[in-house]
Amino acid sequence: MPLYKKISELILFCAQFALSLQPTMAKKRKLSTWAILRGLMKRVRIRHWILIVWIGTVLLFQQVEGWGEYYARHLYPTIGKALSSLSGKVDFCLSDTFYFLLIGLALLWIPISIWMLKRKKKRLLADFTEAALWLYVWFYSAWGLNYWQDNFYLRTGVGYVEYSSNSLGAYVSAYIYDLNDAYVPVEDIDSMLVKQEILKSYEAIYAQTGMNKPLNTDPQVKTMFITPLASMVAVTGSMGPFFGEFTINGEVLPVDYPHIYAHELSHLYGITSEGEANFYAYLACLHSDVPEIRFSGLLSVFSHLMNNVRTLMGESSYAHLIKQVRPEIRLLVRDRQAYWMDRYNPYIGKMQDLMYDFYLRQHRIEGGRKNYSAVVGLLMAWDERQKVSP
Repeated sequence: MPLYKKISELILFCAQFALSLQPTMAKKRKLSTWAILRGLMKRVRIRHWILIVWIGTVLLFQQVEGWGEYYARHLYPTIGKALSSLSGKVDFCLSDTFYFLLIGLALLWIPISIWMLKRKKKRLLADFTEAALWLYVWFYSAWGLNYWQDNFYLRTGVGYVEYSSNSLGAYVSAYIYDLNDAYVPVEDIDSMLVKQEILKSYEAIYAQTGMNKPLNTDPQVKTMFITPLASMVAVTGSMGPFFGEFTINGEVLPVDYPHIYAHELSHLYGITSEGEANFYAYLACLHSDVPEIRFSGLLSVFSHLMNNVRTLMGESSYAHLIKQVRPEIRLLVRDRQAYWMDRYNPYIGKMQDLMYDFYLRQHRIEGGRKNYSAVVGLLMAWDERQKVSP
């Protein structure tokens, strides 16, 4: 659909919405577009005009080629830095608090509006619609427009690699050698050391890898309020777009903490693709000299690589390669899987998977949840790039 038609439809929708807030304007006869707009001009409130203009601006950034990339490179760094600095002044998670308040207010507002304020259902629906639209523009202005930036290949000029079973097998064999060599038992991890090392890594690699310069030299990671629920749906971390903060599940294992920290921090820096976030976390961890952090980064892509081996090369090749992995690492992988399965609720987890998959697909993330495994293609493309120009 042409952009001008989308904007005209938006104006009409907003006009109808604004008029719905004025009960005296409700007519049984059907109003024309211009009649609606004339009524809107007379009766709409200033905040509704602000909302209409803001929504239109957001849509322009989404639809006009290059505007999303401009937002990501030039506007978001300032917005993200400001929000991150403000949210970092409090120790608790503003995002989780905000979500709980929204749910609580919504549940309270319905009975209060109907029984105490005697609001009509149409007016109540209009109130909720306006609130949803304000959240819409806040989300996209604060972080969400990063979904319309160029992908990794366009930002870096790295060519996409169509890998074969032979090239994948060679890459995974070399990877397993590095993984075995990097193995260290990780019984505990210093979160402050992880923070310092990952920040130092991103400062070193951002220019050549198509990332924004780190927004905040002292980002404050928060622990999820709802850690048990997050574990039930296998969520180990999240990005809080409304307040420029990121969270980590309080039950993550020490061996996973560095790469999860790096993954979620990349989201704060404007990376929206889950595959790209995995890739940047991998590079950041490997750039560190701390053995535990390096091993965490290598281990983070193990399942993605081995799943691709099984799919592309078959069970026999998978079995052959898995035997090359150190027994301690194979045991660690099984123990990690059992650890999370003990906490996972299949009913809630499947529901969350479907919702998050839908969300990702609606925001230009190819493959939805499968995008996490796009890290394999990125790793192999980057490896080819490094062979040519290290």
